[in-house]
Amino acid sequence: MKIGNVEVNTHLALGPMAGVTDLAFRQVCREKSGCYTVTEMVSAKALCYGDKKTPTLLKLGEEEHPAAVQIFGCDEPFMEKGAALALERSGADIIDINMGCPVPKVANSGDGSALMRSPEKAQRVAAAVVRGAQGRPVTVKFRLGWDKGSINCVEFAKRMEDAGVSAVAVHGRTKTQMYSGSANWDYIGQVKQAVSIPVIANGDVFEAKDAVRILKYTGADMAMVGRGAFGNPWLLEQCAAALEGREIPPLPPLSARMDTAERQFQLALAHKGEKIACLEMRKHLTWYLKGVAYASYWKEQACKIQTAGDFDRVAAGIRRDLV
Repeated sequence: MKIGNVEVNTHLALGPMAGVTDLAFRQVCREKSGCYTVTEMVSAKALCYGDKKTPTLLKLGEEEHPAAVQIFGCDEPFMEKGAALALERSGADIIDINMGCPVPKVANSGDGSALMRSPEKAQRVAAAVVRGAQGRPVTVKFRLGWDKGSINCVEFAKRMEDAGVSAVAVHGRTKTQMYSGSANWDYIGQVKQAVSIPVIANGDVFEAKDAVRILKYTGADMAMVGRGAFGNPWLLEQCAAALEGREIPPLPPLSARMDTAERQFQLALAHKGEKIACLEMRKHLTWYLKGVAYASYWKEQACKIQTAGDFDRVAAGIRRDLV
């Protein structure tokens, strides 16, 4: 498929998730599946004001192409300038706008999913980013609507297309649902029928068969995996196999999964430094142990990691006691 003038040789995407899809995690997921990747969201205002934390969020891997960098905000001038800065500093092929984040801190400021309550403003924001992108494709990720009484994703998608957006990603839940209940794929199918640009379907892809089902059910062009990938980059590998009609590989044994966890930590260590890598790897390591029998002690230990030595000690203990 093509997103604007960028060819994407996969029908599988790893969804952008704040605090999860950093460079290290995206890299291990991409190595296993060849999936399309998007950075964590970056504040356009922070970019414009030269915030020191944003360069880390914008960094892409050497071979992470094609890939997108995601920005958020609701102020048109900041979004236009922020788009240009994000592309310049990341070298990304595509820029994505977050109009779906349901977190109160974001939505209560008028950003993220709050823009679904103001479709005209959202269209102006999208048009501003298209100008700032200076010819590179722009995509938008959004939800079904603010709540079940104001589902407007079809009209919203049309506005995005009119603004010059090259593709849309639709999460099959409303803002007020957050991540509860089930994703409604019917509305994603309606969006696909209403626009001529590619549609990426997101929501409840937790098994390889779900990736196949969501594309068949909605007619969408790409399946996006989100929370199902927590501690499980092999889900992307399995989804890629299913979408390509290949035999689905089994989940590898815990020893191999720990090899990947250790590789992710080393990537994060090189990218972020010891303190941040250790803090963020706490949750990732507990996710890697999800469903592992008798892992509660080592999950507790994972949550206390402060140094690279701590990580090595916990990893060695997991291999000794659980593998």
